[in-house]
Amino acid sequence: MAEDGIERSESGAPIYRYDDRERVFELAESDPEALERIEEHLDTFLGSDRIVWHENISDLVHIDVHIAGPTSERDFYTLVTTGMSYKPMNAPAPDLQYAEILICLPPDWQPPKQGEFLAPGTEDDNHAPIRWLKYLARMPHEYGTWLGFGHTVPNGDPPVPFTSDTQLCCALLLEPVLFGEGFTPLRIRDDKVVNFLSLVPIYKEEMELKLKGGVEALLPRFDEYNITELLDLKRRNVCRP
Repeated sequence: MAEDGIERSESGAPIYRYDDRERVFELAESDPEALERIEEHLDTFLGSDRIVWHENISDLVHIDVHIAGPTSERDFYTLVTTGMSYKPMNAPAPDLQYAEILICLPPDWQPPKQGEFLAPGTEDDNHAPIRWLKYLARMPHEYGTWLGFGHTVPNGDPPVPFTSDTQLCCALLLEPVLFGEGFTPLRIRDDKVVNFLSLVPIYKEEMELKLKGGVEALLPRFDEYNITELLDLKRRNVCRP
C-alpha cells in the first residue's frame, strides 16, 4: 500500500478492487447525437451491414453491441459497443471521459442469435465476447471509475479463463491497430471526444508483467508476435519460453 493509501502495482499504477454495488436500478439515459455520429463512423470504417444486439432494459447506460461480419478487406468479425459513451466516466482528464470498446474475432466464429443470449455462466463460448464487451462498457459507470489505454481487468479474483478452450483470463485495453488512421478518437462536439479501445485478452503471466513493469514492458513482446485485437485463443504466451 502506497503512502497515499492507494494500492499500487510494482510499476506504480493504481490497483482498484470493487465490491458489488448496493444502489438501486437506474434507468439508462441516452445521447442521440453521440449515437448518430458513432453509427455514421462505424458505417465508414466497418460498413453499414451490421447486426446489432440491442438491450431491452438498461441499467445506467444502454449498451448495444454492433457486429460487422468478415469482408474481403477484413477477414474477421468486429464487435463494438455503443452506449458506453453516453455518460462521462470518472476519468482524470476531459479527453478520457468517453469511450467505446471493440474486439475482433476470427471468421469461423458463430454469432449467436439474439434470442439465444443466456444469463452469465450459462451461455456457450460463442456468447462470451458479447458478454465481456457489455460488462466492460457498463463497469466504469457502475463503480464510478474509468477505463482507458493500458488498463487491465481480470476475469475474477483470482482470474479464470474466459472460455473453456483457452487460458486467456484477463482483459487488456489498447488502441485499435486494424482499422487505419482516423478510426480513433471520434470528436462528437467540442466537449465530447470518444476513444475507441480494443479488448485484447491476455494470460495471467502477461498481466503480472504489465503490473510489474507497466504496459510498456508488454507491448514490445506483442509487436514481436503481431498480437492485436484479433482474438486467437491459442496464441503464444509472450511471458513463457
